[in-house]
Amino acid sequence: MEFQGYNMPDELYYEKNHFWVKVQDDLLVMGMDDFAQKLAGEVVYVQLPDEGKKLKLGKKFAKVESGKWLGKVYAPVNGELVAVNEELEENPGLINEDCYGKGWLYKIKATDMAELEDLIKGDAVKAWLQEDIEKYAQDDE
Repeated sequence: MEFQGYNMPDELYYEKNHFWVKVQDDLLVMGMDDFAQKLAGEVVYVQLPDEGKKLKLGKKFAKVESGKWLGKVYAPVNGELVAVNEELEENPGLINEDCYGKGWLYKIKATDMAELEDLIKGDAVKAWLQEDIEKYAQDDE
């Protein structure tokens, strides 16, 4: 779905801090959404925690930085971090180039896939995104 200049693919789940989650076999692939990467500007650093790290729903487990922004990454589900995108160590700008493809961040083995239902999806994406577009526009004034 294209909404106010932001590409927000329909098949993805979104968590409130603008990270997306995609089901890929029995894993969840996670990355930064189009709104967040445009807001952040050029991404210069991505923290790549150790694989095997236990993730607790809603708890911070990593960070992403641009020249003007520091973003915290929160676990979208309970589970285990099973892979990190090591290409981002050398080229964090992949997030800006292809946030839904080569710029993926992490792969997670969820404890309970039903937790995905608590994320934002479908028709709810437009209202949530509109609210954040307005919120960040006010911050710029």
